[in-house]
Amino acid sequence: MGEGELLVTPDIMRLNAGVEVRTDTPGQAFSQARQAAARLTRALLDAGIAPKDLRTTELSLAPVYDDYPKIAGYRAAQGVEVVVRDLDNADKAVDTVVSVGPEARLNGVSFELSDNNAALRAARDRAFADAKARAQQYARLAGGTLGDVLTIREQDVTPPRPIMFAAAGMADRSSISPGQQNVSVHVQVVYSMMV
Repeated sequence: MGEGELLVTPDIMRLNAGVEVRTDTPGQAFSQARQAAARLTRALLDAGIAPKDLRTTELSLAPVYDDYPKIAGYRAAQGVEVVVRDLDNADKAVDTVVSVGPEARLNGVSFELSDNNAALRAARDRAFADAKARAQQYARLAGGTLGDVLTIREQDVTPPRPIMFAAAGMADRSSISPGQQNVSVHVQVVYSMMV
């Protein structure tokens, strides 16, 4: 059994943002939320976010109750996921959302790796090298030499996964950091042994 692990630094940020409005009537709430969402979209496009990197994630309208069943107003919201492909622009994307006005909402961020395959290949290389080194050691301890590979079976692959952060941590610009993610592969390699 061989293990291959490495730490990778994510290069993409997904910003979960949007707008929210509360008013007296459902029509007003929905109309104002849609207008605020349009302003948000324009601002993000003007800030350099590509249209393909904006995705609507929520569209909702619901009553707000003071004391059920008495309706006190209506809440309308529209959410957007913003993909930031250049992390040097992460602060700019966050500031752009906030600049839309009091309707703006920041709901969190996640970081991920754009190319999982390169990281997994590197982890496989390390896992196979580890398995071979262990097999060579056991063959030597048994008084023999390592022969040919008979079987290879990959197990327990952990690709880089998005790491979520709450929006509260984004107030301080220095807190917008992708950190690192662990990538691991375990491989079982069976060798013949010559004594």
